[in-house]
Amino acid sequence: MSYKIFIAEDEELQLNSLVKKVEKFCPDFSVVGTAQTGSQAYKLICEKAPDILISDIRMPVMSGIELMEKSRALFPHMEFIIISGFSEFEYARSAIRLQVSDYLLKPVETEELQNALNKIKLRLQDRSTEESSAFSGISENKTAEQVASKVIEYLQRHYNEEINLNQIAATLHYSPSYLTKIFGQQYETTPSKYIISLRMKKAQQLLAHNPELSVRQIGETVGYPEQGYFSRIFKKYVGMSPLEYRSGKPE
Repeated sequence: MSYKIFIAEDEELQLNSLVKKVEKFCPDFSVVGTAQTGSQAYKLICEKAPDILISDIRMPVMSGIELMEKSRALFPHMEFIIISGFSEFEYARSAIRLQVSDYLLKPVETEELQNALNKIKLRLQDRSTEESSAFSGISENKTAEQVASKVIEYLQRHYNEEINLNQIAATLHYSPSYLTKIFGQQYETTPSKYIISLRMKKAQQLLAHNPELSVRQIGETVGYPEQGYFSRIFKKYVGMSPLEYRSGKPE
């Protein structure tokens, strides 16, 4: 299986070098798209649905951090690798809490890139085994309704974990777009939006009934280890911050 990589890097020489390294030295991975601005990258990521995003921490128009946040909201399963210059490296290591798989210093060495991607490959393979087992009982003659029902059961059990929708689709011998379509026909939403909905409902329950848990702990419990990102997603979904929701009034 070939895992899909998207590379966002504003420096053309660095971008081309990364593409060549993946193509020449990482046979289990393929570059499905590149971009030199964060906003352009996000548009293409929405179309390509890559397994892995490699991004410079500083990008024009939209920063690498914002790009990762928006991509994670759309594709909760996505793996991230940050690349940065020396002056930004310690900042990247200490500031980013988006379940980033690795941090690579420019210029990126081939061996370091290979090691980072191999770690991700092992993690993706483990998920693939689990998901294949979960959906092994579905035969090709199952109806769309039965398939969608099985998928929603899986999401309900694993909503707070990293979920690879691309792999689920592959296990079912569907394209991601077709799986999204049949899921939407049954439940009038996408799998990604359904995952967010489950996480937000659970977060609301915990905020209301578990005062001993901090906002950070609740975010981690429902699948968001970075508190700031959890708070932004929560406010966008609920209309108020987690602390406002807990207190019952705006701050």
